[in-house]
Amino acid sequence: MPDLVIQEEKIIERILTLELVRVTERAAVASARLRGRGDEKAADQAAVDAMRRELNRLPIDGTVVIGEGERDEAPMLFIGEKVGRGGPNKIDIALDPLEGTTLTAKAMANALAVMAWAPKGTLLNAPDTYMDKIACGPGYPAGIIDLDKAPSENVRALALAKGVDPSEVTVCVMDRPRHAEIIADLRSVGARVYLITDGDVAGVMNTADPTTGVDLYVGQGGAPEGVLACAALKCVGGQFQGRLVFRNADEKARGQRVGITDFDRKYDLHEIVRADAIFAATGVTNGALLDGVRYEGGFVHTHSLVMNSATRTVREVRMKRPV
Repeated sequence: MPDLVIQEEKIIERILTLELVRVTERAAVASARLRGRGDEKAADQAAVDAMRRELNRLPIDGTVVIGEGERDEAPMLFIGEKVGRGGPNKIDIALDPLEGTTLTAKAMANALAVMAWAPKGTLLNAPDTYMDKIACGPGYPAGIIDLDKAPSENVRALALAKGVDPSEVTVCVMDRPRHAEIIADLRSVGARVYLITDGDVAGVMNTADPTTGVDLYVGQGGAPEGVLACAALKCVGGQFQGRLVFRNADEKARGQRVGITDFDRKYDLHEIVRADAIFAATGVTNGALLDGVRYEGGFVHTHSLVMNSATRTVREVRMKRPV
């Protein structure tokens, strides 16, 4: 009997994993129709509507803990929203229906539809604020990176672990004025700096894929995106540290509403995602990790990754269906 129960749990897990990637596929396809149209809001809304519709078809008792702001801000998938048809599977959901609204509006690379699931109560309820972040991929000793050290020190540590010169280390940073000192410090030790305009979930994920050539991610970006990136890294064994950034009293109040009491706490990956998680991403536009949605011969083609931290599996999923 116990063996049958375990087998049934694995079947349920496999079904939910496939359903998860189906949700991100639909969001990606909906927003891809608006690539290059210059309308960020319309592209985002199309992705939101498709993602909500697909989630509400699933036999889950889901709560959005990382969404697109609070309920009174926009008719998006808001923090605290309940999704699914109900059932025994109680899950926390972190999502970004369109990670890279500007990228999509301008038909630029690396826009994604992303989502992560974890057991109820195990994802950090990060408020809609900024987060200081540092991340690297798998294969390094624990504690190799430290948010409180200078970026150049982290480069030297990675270089030593890899057995290379710091000039052979590539660091992904968002191209923002606030990162000028970080970029200068990285270049002071000869590191290569790979600048991105948007999409820091993809930026962090790049560290976990050797084909991208990215070793380290450093900088300040959205806290919700930090949780999503952690879920992805947990599936492949990467490292991450983050600290929430509160710029004013209103942002501190947001934090307090979701249970944040220590405003200066440095979180590691396993404090942000405290249990096994499933992560899925579907490309909207072509990027380093995923191809974008493609329409060809009366069919729509999508390219997705779905990852499971419990089994350390990474599946590449290519879907083709009639338009």
